[in-house]
Amino acid sequence: MRRSGSAAYDAGRLDRMIWQATTAELGRAQSHMLLLGRATAYERVARFLLDIAARFRSELVSLPMSRQDMADYLGLTIETISRMLSRLQAEGLVEFVGARRYRICRPGALSGLAAA
Repeated sequence: MRRSGSAAYDAGRLDRMIWQATTAELGRAQSHMLLLGRATAYERVARFLLDIAARFRSELVSLPMSRQDMADYLGLTIETISRMLSRLQAEGLVEFVGARRYRICRPGALSGLAAA
C-alpha cells in the first residue's frame, strides 16, 4: 500500500513540475513577443545579452548562437545585429572577447536600456 501512495505523490509532484516549467516557458514567450513588438533593435540586443548572461551566471559569457541566429530570433537582420553589438561595445556597456564571448561592463546601464 505504501508504494501506491508514494507513486501518487511522485505523480502529483511531476504534474506540478511540468506545470511550473510550462508556465515559465509561456512567460518567456510572452516577454519575447512584447520585446519584438515594442523594443528598438538596440533594446532587443541589449535584452538578449542580459538574458543570456543571466542564464550562464558567469563573468565571461559565450553566445550560444551565431549572429544570423540572433537576427532570426530577434526579428532583425545580421547587419543590424552587428551594428548594435558594435555600438554596445563602443559605448562601454559590453566588451567582446572574440566573436562569441562577452562580458557586461555596465550592468545597470545595460538593464536600463533593455527595460526602455
